[in-house]
Amino acid sequence: MAIKGATLNLRWEEKPEGWKLTVLQVKSRSQWIDVSGADAGYTVLYSEKKPPITDSVLYIDGKKIDFPEPVYRYAASHWKGVISPVQLNTAGEAHHFYPKKAYYGENKNLSFFEEAEFATIKSTWQIDPKYPTDVLVKLTLIAKKDGYFSMASPSLAKISKEQLSWGLLPGYFQGDKIEKNFVKAYAYGQGIPHKPVVVRERAASTLSPLISLKNGITMAVIPDPSVGRNPWTNDKNTHNEWDLGLSLMNRQSQLMPTLYHPVLGEKGSFLKAGETVSFEFRYTLQVSDWYPVFKHAVTDIFRFNDFLDLKKTSQSLTDRITAMHSYLMDDKTSMWQTEQYLGTTIGAQAYLGGVLGSDKDAMKNSDYGAMWMLAKITDDSVLKSNRLPYARNFKLLQQQAEPGFFQGAAVGQYYLKKSKKFTEEWGPYVEPIGLTYYTMMDIGNVLLFEPGDNELKERLRQGAERLLKWQGAKGEWVVAYDRASDKPLFTELEDLRPTFYGLVVAYRILGDKKYLTAAEKGANWYIKNAVDKGHFLGVCGDARFVPDFATGQSVQALLDLYDLTKMDSYLQATIKTARFYTTSIYTHPIPNKDIKLVKGLKREDWEISQVGLSFEHGGNIGSTNSLGPILLASHAGLFIRMYNLTKDSLYLEMARAAALGRDAFVDNKTNVASYYWSAMNNGPGSFPHHAWWQIGWITDYLMAEIELRSKGEIIFPRGFITPKVGPHQSYGFAPGKVYGTTASLIISEGLLKTDNPYLDHVSAVNEKERKCFLIMLNNNGQPLKTSVQFDAEKIPRVSDAKIKGVAFINSKGKKEKLKGNGSAWNIAIAPYGLKVIEINY
Repeated sequence: MAIKGATLNLRWEEKPEGWKLTVLQVKSRSQWIDVSGADAGYTVLYSEKKPPITDSVLYIDGKKIDFPEPVYRYAASHWKGVISPVQLNTAGEAHHFYPKKAYYGENKNLSFFEEAEFATIKSTWQIDPKYPTDVLVKLTLIAKKDGYFSMASPSLAKISKEQLSWGLLPGYFQGDKIEKNFVKAYAYGQGIPHKPVVVRERAASTLSPLISLKNGITMAVIPDPSVGRNPWTNDKNTHNEWDLGLSLMNRQSQLMPTLYHPVLGEKGSFLKAGETVSFEFRYTLQVSDWYPVFKHAVTDIFRFNDFLDLKKTSQSLTDRITAMHSYLMDDKTSMWQTEQYLGTTIGAQAYLGGVLGSDKDAMKNSDYGAMWMLAKITDDSVLKSNRLPYARNFKLLQQQAEPGFFQGAAVGQYYLKKSKKFTEEWGPYVEPIGLTYYTMMDIGNVLLFEPGDNELKERLRQGAERLLKWQGAKGEWVVAYDRASDKPLFTELEDLRPTFYGLVVAYRILGDKKYLTAAEKGANWYIKNAVDKGHFLGVCGDARFVPDFATGQSVQALLDLYDLTKMDSYLQATIKTARFYTTSIYTHPIPNKDIKLVKGLKREDWEISQVGLSFEHGGNIGSTNSLGPILLASHAGLFIRMYNLTKDSLYLEMARAAALGRDAFVDNKTNVASYYWSAMNNGPGSFPHHAWWQIGWITDYLMAEIELRSKGEIIFPRGFITPKVGPHQSYGFAPGKVYGTTASLIISEGLLKTDNPYLDHVSAVNEKERKCFLIMLNNNGQPLKTSVQFDAEKIPRVSDAKIKGVAFINSKGKKEKLKGNGSAWNIAIAPYGLKVIEINY
């Protein structure tokens, strides 16, 4: 019995134990490649009683696992839930079998049939007529007695660890080896767990476990898109429902991408005798590495590209920037506060999230690059005089200036008003990455705008020298030091984060070659130990540093280093890490127009979709388990740059899916989007400072789109990455070029008026030549026709401006003069196109 297509050949033979797959081949050009260990064994789980939900104590190979420490209350609550018998794949009775009957059905389907004591199981197999690399399978179970049932996808092959080249369960773990340290793999995603654990779809970014073999074949199992939980059903949050289990091993601990449905003890798994449950999925086998197979799941099966066609926008991103500007200038709404500390006035915004030792008295600044950028391009006197000086003081006192082991490092992210001290988020420790963030990157961004601030330059140098002293012989850093004893902490973990980037900042600002040399040394270690292994660490202390958006920062950090050195190793590492970061983006379930109720309001499904959004931190104990992904799309600009670099359309689609049409999450009062998906449109909530990050990432995204669509003819210098939340960068500290003309970025509310929400725009001026450029983007997949109105009197630092001439600049930089000197024009822009108007005044 066999099914054979253009690229796949599967052949079964009848053995004493039943029908067994004996030939599994994948075609590469004219050659058939064998997958050894062909098997197609079936597994069905059964339990008369519902399995327990949690287990308070975990033993692995006889050893008690005490993780995480009780202080990490968020991670601890998640960990307790993921060490249940169901997730550890020890629940129920496992019935392994090969079906006793086989026959050809209609449409050349191959069918198998098994009569077991507890159920009847039928399966049908066929090559997908649309995708010849895929085998479509349907499993059907009819219960013979009451109980809980779960069907596993058959194990196409028994894959030995010697065959393993790469394994990936998107959102959870990846690597080229089976990791015996259970916590390292199961909690931190560094390698494949050595147990046949089953994870939930709520933190799986793409429902496609896959394994690459050393013979060049990658094998994945992908459920039918109808299988799996929907995060919002009808009128309530159902993110935590569990319909589909995913694993990289079968129940017998053999390597094999595996799905389970229904999940034992979960919805749909209890059947009375005579009741039926079915499950459809596909196997994909290609001669390729993991990435093309992953992309096949994302684009072909879960139809990621279709999402943008559904989107409608009610407010332009440009309008959101100007609206958040107003919000941030209101002390009350933005919770801006000033305090006296060591005889100095410091300023920051209230922070009402969790900080160890706080009594709702924490203060924090977020995106210093965005703060100075907005002040520069708006020429806002209130921001310049009433915000930046006190934020600068906050930054100075946040850094230890006194001699000692921690001189140059950040004292802590937060200031506690009642106890009058700076503190770290989740304990009395100091991280080298924190030095990179809150000393090097923040101060570096400020110095781009204020290059004459010698005190900040000296502080930057102190930070760089401390980073040099802490750097290990191979280029590495430790995760953290105990503030009391100076001893390293979290020594079971490696600092798999872009700590080296602080020295990139120091070199760009201070120009000392030793900082670049040390940055390269650190990056080389990072590539070998993080990028090449696919192992990463996060920067959120409250999640005990499980991988997070720092992986996205690594991409931009490596790209910045490549821009400085032009070394190909950094370019290749950039591309490799960016591919990894695509697995931090949700791609399921497929969005549609179904009506949902959210807080009594009707929303179409796509409006509140998780698709296109990234994790704060994923895996088994990250925040995405309870709160879903985040709306802070810091990676959007980077992904546009990656598309520009590689022409891989997945980056482009993921960037636009994250950035555009997210109005359902924007608070009408503040124009600030919620941080977590689960909050819907609750606004800034406990995190009023997040508006700065939102201004930062939106600007970075728009500038990246402008550079892409103008084919590099409109380009402005990028600053440094913002601390913590992702890879977006600042602008406006230096002039750029608009089709060869030097120009400086500006935001002047009312300069350009339009009522079309799909029209985003950025403005720039050359004051010497008296030119103003209106750079307009159509952020829609349909042609845009609208009218715009220009107010010359809104040009900064100009009084009584008069329009002398107006011209369109086409994509080739050629000018087409407009007749008359009017200030209102009709414009037409192609889908996702660009149009520039040059105004001489």
